[in-house]
Order: sequence, then structure tokens, then C-alpha cells
Amino acid sequence: PEPAARRPRAQHGRSARASCRTHSGSSGRPGRPSPPAKHSQPPPATLLMSAMEGLAATPPAGQQQMRPNGARLYRIRKTCLKMLSKRGYTVADEELNGTAAAFVTKFGEDPGRDQMMLFVERTDDPSDQLMVFFPEEEKVGVKPIKSFCDQMQQNNVSRAIMVVKHSITPFAKQAIQEMAENYKIEYFRDSELLVDITEHRLVPTHNVLDNVQKAELLKRYRLREGQLPRIQKDDPVARYYGLEKGQVVKIIRNSETAGGGGGGPGC
Repeated sequence: PEPAARRPRAQHGRSARASCRTHSGSSGRPGRPSPPAKHSQPPPATLLMSAMEGLAATPPAGQQQMRPNGARLYRIRKTCLKMLSKRGYTVADEELNGTAAAFVTKFGEDPGRDQMMLFVERTDDPSDQLMVFFPEEEKVGVKPIKSFCDQMQQNNVSRAIMVVKHSITPFAKQAIQEMAENYKIEYFRDSELLVDITEHRLVPTHNVLDNVQKAELLKRYRLREGQLPRIQKDDPVARYYGLEKGQVVKIIRNSETAGGGGGGPGC
């Protein structure tokens, strides 16, 4: 009886050893089980976009009484005003700090996108002006862009921002590139302006340097412009500040050890 009782345990042992060898085939070490797989962490950009989408999905308390379209336009316009102010354009305090109630009083509960148009001047150079358009089309084509260019020409303006509902057509993108020598038009989707990304805790402080500060930086560290770290053209923060090739931005990150801030240049 005893050998018969031991036989299942011996078979179970052989079966267990065989399964270990099969499982360890991917690790290249016969006879040893492979280590458990490590769960990969999503990249910081993915974490940031997920966090921003979560914030954008929940309107603040003051906007819950507004109609959905009005509340959406209020948030987009407010982020746009903050972005323009941080770029160095003059924006009135009542616009920057305007409440949802003030927005309804000025534009109504369900305003049209054409009412959101903005016209601003740079604080240190009033001749540097910019217009912001809010087209009604779901997917913007060439015709609205030509209309915006006509308005820019009438106002002697060479820069503009276009806030679109979803996207623009390939022909519209080509038209923007072809007229870039005379008219510089940037475009953002509504979803990109529902929340101010520069106010998120994952985004460090960015300070755009002027030409004098840039020259001092290069002289201090004995660097050439090409030796500075680069920022991609389509980086969300670079687009937010409207950075162009050759500009330098100082990035200040919180220090986990010292508790202060550390700076790093980029262009």
C-alpha cells in the first residue's frame, strides 16, 4: 500500500519540474522559473494627459448651472486668455478673473463661437497684435482660413490662433504652411484648452527668456546655442507658449532633496 500511496506524489513532483522548465524557456535558464513580469509604468506625458482629461470632465461648481455648450466655451476662453497673458499679451484683469456668472451676463447662457473672438496686443510692443478665432465647423477647411486671413489683413495683423472643435483638413494644414511667410496661424483643439496645463502639478514652471537673458545664459555657461537641450516643436507646453526655433526657456523643477527649485535651459 505504501508504494502505491507514494506514486501520485512522485508523478506530481515530475509534473511540477516539467512545468518550471517550460515556463523558464523565455528566460533562457533551463530548470529555473522565470521572474515575475514587471508592470511597466506609463510615460509622464500619458499620466499628464490622463490627469487633464479627468479634470476636464468635471466642471467647477460655478459652471454646473450653465448649459453644456456655454460652460465649455467659458472654460476654453478662460484658458485661452491665461495663455495669451503668459505669452506677454495684455489681458484685462476682469477677463482673467471673470466668473461664470459674468460670462453669462456678457455672452448669454448658450453663446455662439463667433462671439468668443479675441484681439490682443503685446505688452512691450503694441504693434505686435494677435487675433483668436473660434470657427463653427466641426472640421475646418480652407474656406474659413481664407476668411480669417482677410480679417487679419484688414486689421494689419500677421499672427492668429484658431480654436477648432475637432480638427482641420489636410488641405487646410497645407494652406497654413503655404501662407506662413505672411501669416502665422496656430491651431488648438477645444479639448486641449479645457484645462490650463501649466497649472498642473506635473508640469514644472517654464520661463521664456528674452534675447538679453539668452545671451547672458550662453556667456555664463560658455555655451553655444546648439549645445542647449532641445524641446520638441509639438511639445504641449512649447505650443502653449508659442515657442519658436531659437527661443530659450528656463524650466524650474522642484528638488526632492533640497525642497527648492532647480533650473534647466531648453530651446
